[in-house]
Amino acid sequence: MTKPKPSAVSSPSRNLNVVAEPGKSFEALMAGVVTSANVPAAIVITDFAKGTFGAASLGDVLDSLKGHADKIEAGDLARVEAMLGGQAAALNTMFAELARRGALNMGEYIGAAETYLKLALKAQSQCRATLETLAAIKNPPIVFAKQANIAHGPQQVNNGEAVPLAHTEQTEKPQSELLEHDHGPRLDNGTATATSRSNQTMATVEAVHRPAHGRRKSSRQP
Repeated sequence: MTKPKPSAVSSPSRNLNVVAEPGKSFEALMAGVVTSANVPAAIVITDFAKGTFGAASLGDVLDSLKGHADKIEAGDLARVEAMLGGQAAALNTMFAELARRGALNMGEYIGAAETYLKLALKAQSQCRATLETLAAIKNPPIVFAKQANIAHGPQQVNNGEAVPLAHTEQTEKPQSELLEHDHGPRLDNGTATATSRSNQTMATVEAVHRPAHGRRKSSRQP
């Protein structure tokens, strides 16, 4: 006689206590758990770490993640920097091992060598990106913001600089006043002056050079 199989019981390490809130249904509470920041991460960590570290308590992992999140919110990035440094070291180890395997297959198994070398270069690229992120956290880039020139009233842009119209009118006004300054009587070109007596010789030029005879009449008879 065979014994009945025991019913599947969930592992205590996978249990998660959810505190009920007044006015919220069970579905709403579960939606909040699923969309939270740390619960999905805790589930992924326990699943992937099971093969190496064994079954870990989901609640303990969640509490650890919450403690790290509180430190990051307070401005303590020591764990983040240590994590990025560890990931860069691990990626560098992967690059070295994959490159070694590619070298072993070089010359005889070209397809395998190409696959290993492509994976090695991907690991190297991710290592570089991780180090760049770590450097940006340690030494944030300086952002230079262009200062805006804010003035009251309309503005006129000259050569990329905003100049108020009122200021432009003030600078142009003295120039126009200089042009209109009275420096003595101006020449009047509107009226012609009469010939003076001292210019009588010039006045009779037409008479002196007038031909003695009128226009010669044609010798042709009609």
